[in-house]
Amino acid sequence: MNNIMEYRGYVGSVEFSESDGVFYGKVQGIRSLISYEGTTARELVDDFHGAVDDYLAACEAEGTAPELAYKGSLNVRLGEELHRRAAIYAMTHRQSLNSFIEEAVRDKLVSIHA
Repeated sequence: MNNIMEYRGYVGSVEFSESDGVFYGKVQGIRSLISYEGTTARELVDDFHGAVDDYLAACEAEGTAPELAYKGSLNVRLGEELHRRAAIYAMTHRQSLNSFIEEAVRDKLVSIHA
């Protein structure tokens, strides 16, 4: 089972409350709280789409830019030893630490989708 949904560039979680008999979730990767729910999968998807559309319409009405999820920049905590080893590896291979980490993440994602 895939526990995420995607719509208009936003990623939403999919959870289920057995006690309430309801699916629910929230948009991931942004500070704004955008939540949705439904008693069926179709209702959940429809409410997710509606919540994202409402958020974008509210931003437009207020003249504010909507938050973008996963802008391509993040802080990563590696720990001292892993940070040191990664930096040395990058230097000895004549690349920046950033490009080394980007390459490592890309390679890992390729290997899990192969």
